[in-house]
Parts: sequence; C-alpha cells; structure tokens
Amino acid sequence: MNWSWSAAEDFMPLFWDGVLVTLQALLWGALISFSLGLVWAIAQRSTQKWISWPVTVFTEFIRNTPLLVQLFFLFFVVPEWGPSMSPLTTGIVGLGLHYSTYTAEVYRAGIDAVPVGQWEASTALSLPRGHTWRAVILPQAIRRVIPALGNYVVAMLKDSPMIFVVGAMEMLNQGRTFANTTTNYVEAYTIVGIAFIVIAYPASVLLRVLERRLVR
Repeated sequence: MNWSWSAAEDFMPLFWDGVLVTLQALLWGALISFSLGLVWAIAQRSTQKWISWPVTVFTEFIRNTPLLVQLFFLFFVVPEWGPSMSPLTTGIVGLGLHYSTYTAEVYRAGIDAVPVGQWEASTALSLPRGHTWRAVILPQAIRRVIPALGNYVVAMLKDSPMIFVVGAMEMLNQGRTFANTTTNYVEAYTIVGIAFIVIAYPASVLLRVLERRLVR
C-alpha cells in the first residue's frame, strides 16, 4: 500500500490518453445534449399531438432508464439493426442522448420563464412563429438557463467513467487496466480521482461566476 513514484510515472502516459478520451466524450456529449435538448423542448410545446406526444414518451423513457442500460443497448443491440459504433462513439452518443432529456427540462423552464407579453407582442407584430422563436423567445430563455446547463456538464463529467463498460479507454478504465496489470492500485486510482477534482472544481467555480454575472 506504499506510494510508488515510479509506478505513478509509468501510469502517466496511459493517464493522459484517458484524459483525452474523457474530454472528448464530455465535450461532444455536451454538444449533443444541448442541441437535442432544445429540439425536445420545442417539440414538446408543439400544438401538433403527433409531434409532442411521441417526443414526450421518448424523453420520459430515456430519463427513467439507467445510463448503463442505454450504453449496453447502443453497443450490443443497435448494431444488430444497423452500423456498429466504436466504444468512444457509443459513449458520446449515450451520454449526449441521456442528458438531452434533462437539458430539455431546463430549456422548458427557461422558455416558460419568458413573460407571456413577449409572445403577445410577437403575435401583435405578426412575426412568423419561427422568427419569434429565434429572435425573441430563445435568446431570453437560453440566457436564463446557462448556469443550469453548466451544472449538467459537471454531472456528465462525473458519469463519464460509465463508458468504460463498452470498452472506452477513459481515465478510469486506463487506471483500472494499469492497476490490474501491475497491482499498483493506489497510484492509479489516486491520480484518476485527483484528475476529476482538478477538472470539475474549476468548472464549478466558473459556473458560479457566470451565474452571478448573468444575474447582474
């Protein structure tokens, strides 16, 4: 159980590879979740039941099933019907799709917070519905929800180790592989744990600063 600096040094090349995979999964997953979440939120407000109802059922299903099950489904079941995905791509799609159902609720709250008078004024000016969304509603709604969306980025970072179950070599999987091969568990898992803190804490501080600036 003694700390070995030589073991830590041997682990570092694998660790940096894992950091790159983790950040790729986080950044692309966040992009997918933010984009799809906005699509779900707008679709759920549609007056056409054939649009809003299926989207609501789909998002509720995704939100109420574990991310782990979804990752297994994407990696092992989806290839039976179509093209297979690499472990990293599966992790990115899984994280993005799963969290898009949560960001949809964030967008919905932001849209609902826009004063009704904004809708009424747009209608009075005979603005097209698409233009109303782009120029009036979404700029106000998104400004309100940026801090909440940032919180989900931090949550996604903490869930990113789950993608190791489909073989993605992110930080935890690199640490696990190194530890099982060399029995240097202390060094590998300690470095990985510190890395998550180093990445997540500055992000949390930045979000608090951003929230205070937006409030002003």
